[in-house]
Amino acid sequence: MTKKERYAQVIEYFSKQIPVAETELVYDNPFQLLVAVILSAQCTDKRVNMTTPAIFAHYPSPHTMAQASFDDLFPLIRSISYPNNKTKHLIGMANMLLDQFNGEVPMTVEELVKLPGVGRKTANVITSVIDQQPNMAVDTHVFRVSKRLGLVTEKASTPLAVEKELIKYIPEELVHKAHHWLILHGRYTCLARNPKCNNCGLTTVCRFYAKNKKGDL
Repeated sequence: MTKKERYAQVIEYFSKQIPVAETELVYDNPFQLLVAVILSAQCTDKRVNMTTPAIFAHYPSPHTMAQASFDDLFPLIRSISYPNNKTKHLIGMANMLLDQFNGEVPMTVEELVKLPGVGRKTANVITSVIDQQPNMAVDTHVFRVSKRLGLVTEKASTPLAVEKELIKYIPEELVHKAHHWLILHGRYTCLARNPKCNNCGLTTVCRFYAKNKKGDL
């Protein structure tokens, strides 16, 4: 099977199985999504969604969050992983939005990564979800699933390397959706420790299944 054929079958499968693919983070505007994605680093979307309603109620905009003190915001974030750093990041992010971007969330990766708490992955999420730009955010799920399926080579050992290979073969208009396909597949089917291969419709193209599971199921 060629790489193009593998990609074509994977895309066809996800197009049918998950025709509507979107983030599971709950938000109403770009600022809220940015807050949620910063909080989601090494934390589940479920936990973030339990936490953000109180944050948004107290700080619905960059203007209000920029005025928050650490002691004001920290209690609302303490149940999230790395609450100290994320509290500082959110306050710094809100202040920079006001100082450099007129209180608006910028829509380029280059501008977004200037914000405290925002790396390339977060910037790719924001631009792809809000603006449907062809940017691929590579988290642990995307990294694992793309490797197991054989969409990327074993030499792709970093998130950036995986991102570049995926972008090369996924049609530009589907990149923003493919990001969610891979995340959702990794979250609910292709689990890290005990992948549900017997419930997966991609076993015919999956290198991990062919190598490790075929004889067991």
